Amino acid sequence: MEGLYNAFVRPWMGVGQGGRQMRPLRDRGEAGQRLAEQLAAYTGRQDLIVLGLPRGGVPVAYEIAQALHAPLDVCVVRKLGVPGQPELAMGAIALGGVRVLNEEVVASLAIPESLIATVVAKEMQEAERRERLYRSDRPPLDLASKTVILVDDGVATGATMRAAIVALRTQKPAKVIVAVGVAPPETCATLAQEADEVVCLLQPEGFWSVGLWFADFAPTSDEEVRILLAHADAAAQFVQ
Repeated sequence: MEGLYNAFVRPWMGVGQGGRQMRPLRDRGEAGQRLAEQLAAYTGRQDLIVLGLPRGGVPVAYEIAQALHAPLDVCVVRKLGVPGQPELAMGAIALGGVRVLNEEVVASLAIPESLIATVVAKEMQEAERRERLYRSDRPPLDLASKTVILVDDGVATGATMRAAIVALRTQKPAKVIVAVGVAPPETCATLAQEADEVVCLLQPEGFWSVGLWFADFAPTSDEEVRILLAHADAAAQFVQ
């Protein structure tokens, strides 16, 4: 069934703003390479840092960091899924006590604060686990007065990206740039109010889900994230 799904759904051509035809991205690697082209003006800047949202945003961020000769790190955030409908985001959390809620979803489903708190506690545990796993003995990069490119493979409601932006702002970067492979136009507009710049390759009017806009959307594993971070560290030390 998955083969039929891929054959008949993924390769379709979608329509973006202004009626422009668009094809799905090949994979996260292509997304990163194409985003790097659009961010080429930042190549080699000493104040530049690239952060990937685990897990799927890290392969995209890796390509950008390599192309722009910038250090790579992660920004761990977790979506808050609606109980019983985990794919529907009611918000997101980030380390440091950051919580962003989709008030419209919470209100329409009458989700009580007690239930939200339960989901927050569970996802915060997972965020802390991932932070320990990915970082190991690597200290976080100092983001103060830096230009930070915040990367994900795609965003739907934008809740996780908004939580990441809120978390980053507490560290006082000079500039926050959001770079994603695909997102609905309305989500890009919302993010543009919170980030200093938004770069998005595909903004389809008929969005449906992030995965539909990648020919290969295989899950990214924790081990892949660790390997990419290690490769980026090794490349940075070689340049030095």
